Amino acid sequence: MCGRYNLIATGQQLMDHFRLLSLPVHNPDYNIPPGQKILAIIQLEDGSNRAVDLHWGLIPSWSKDRAMSSHLINARAETLTEKPSFKNAYRHRRCLIPATGFYEWQATETGKQPYHIHKPDNAVFAFGGLWEHWEHDRETVYSCTIITTAANDKIAPIHDRMPIIIAPDAYNRWLDKNTAAVEIADFLAADAYRNMQITGISTRVNNPLHNDESCLS
Repeated sequence: MCGRYNLIATGQQLMDHFRLLSLPVHNPDYNIPPGQKILAIIQLEDGSNRAVDLHWGLIPSWSKDRAMSSHLINARAETLTEKPSFKNAYRHRRCLIPATGFYEWQATETGKQPYHIHKPDNAVFAFGGLWEHWEHDRETVYSCTIITTAANDKIAPIHDRMPIIIAPDAYNRWLDKNTAAVEIADFLAADAYRNMQITGISTRVNNPLHNDESCLS
């Protein structure tokens, strides 16, 4: 799964990377947990791309309440076209979720060891995600989930799942509502994990209230 990540790039770095004209208010975030608003890139009806804040934890449009949200922070790539919670969003509401790294925990004899998985120099990349629009009793929530897949040989010693990373040259095709939701492999950055660094860090990151540079060491 992907249950914690960071986004420590500056606003200008994000606008340059995703070719955006503006961003919501953005501050570097070293420890992002589910259940809060996160930055995502979606496509509007006019075909333009927009950076927005979405609740991390998908709420399907047909849900009667928000209770499902905490269980839908991730969506398995293998079953996106089958699961009622995800199949319509996969066809029509794909998004990019900017990141500079994510955290996983490896079970050891002495407890869980956290790792920071990131690109050299903490460069920006994008998880593939899905988003939804939910309304109920005058409440409206825009929410999202991060898509995961089976871990490759590099990540498997730490965890059996990993988030998918979209190739920069596939950003627009991934977001385009007119792009058929074909095989996810068509959009992936082939070398994304080959270039990733896996850094053992302290358990300070375990507490989501800790949100500073010390989470990376």
